[in-house]
Amino acid sequence: MLAVGGWEQYSELDIQFNRDQGAAWVWMQPSLRPCFNQQILQELRDFQDKLRLLNERSIGELPIPYFVGASRIPGVFGLGGDLELFAELIEARDAIALRNYAKCCIDIIYLNAVNFHLPMLTIALVQGDALGGGFEAALSCNVIIAERKARFGLPEILFNLFPGMGAYPLLSRRVGPGRAERLILDGNIHTAEELHAMGIVDLLVDDGEGEHCVDDYIRRHRRRRLGHQGMFRVRQHCNPLAYDDLLGVIDIWVESALCLTKRDLRMMRRLARAQNRVGTDEEDGNLIAAF
Repeated sequence: MLAVGGWEQYSELDIQFNRDQGAAWVWMQPSLRPCFNQQILQELRDFQDKLRLLNERSIGELPIPYFVGASRIPGVFGLGGDLELFAELIEARDAIALRNYAKCCIDIIYLNAVNFHLPMLTIALVQGDALGGGFEAALSCNVIIAERKARFGLPEILFNLFPGMGAYPLLSRRVGPGRAERLILDGNIHTAEELHAMGIVDLLVDDGEGEHCVDDYIRRHRRRRLGHQGMFRVRQHCNPLAYDDLLGVIDIWVESALCLTKRDLRMMRRLARAQNRVGTDEEDGNLIAAF
């Protein structure tokens, strides 16, 4: 691993640098429940800034041209936003705090999606459930590598809301607006195999083979790096992800969230309780049962 300092202060992330790959591995390990709490969002954003600065200051080839997002929680990539916090802020009618949370999310997603504004490649390694914001986080990467046991879904419609941190534009770039809307509105859980058939998951691998697949992909990508990066630039040019559009979506999301009923909030809290039980004997790590 590369000897790079300055990341040891993170509590919600395990950062590893692989010298042979030229990759920064960002393993999410939220301490309370496997969702995007405010601490992990702050740490992700801070790390992105430091990684971009490190690469920008380099002369010649980037020292760390690959970013890999993964999770240390068995069976879970990410279970989305902090639903307990959402319910509290909605009941308090705190639109400013809701928008600040959402803006922090899209700041992270946008930088991933545009390759840090550098000749970099972002990879999501999904080895478990990627729901809500967890699915959006994976979609923000250039390449999604998923093990067969992984499951994906956007359950926000179950509590009468929609995923507001990038799901629609990111899915639309991969499968078109019509299918993106259907995936958002059906609220269903989909297997990695299903999403691979749709063209959302780029590489489908057997369980336990994800890290090896990332290594193999990076080695092959390096030999054809100019072509790959040119293709990702074409994607951004022909289907641009505009930051102002993401801001507009979160304004709609906040407005919609503040219209939720008490019944909707009860469902949101039910799913929040399921988030809390993941990884405990009580629920045996299975959030899907709550749906």
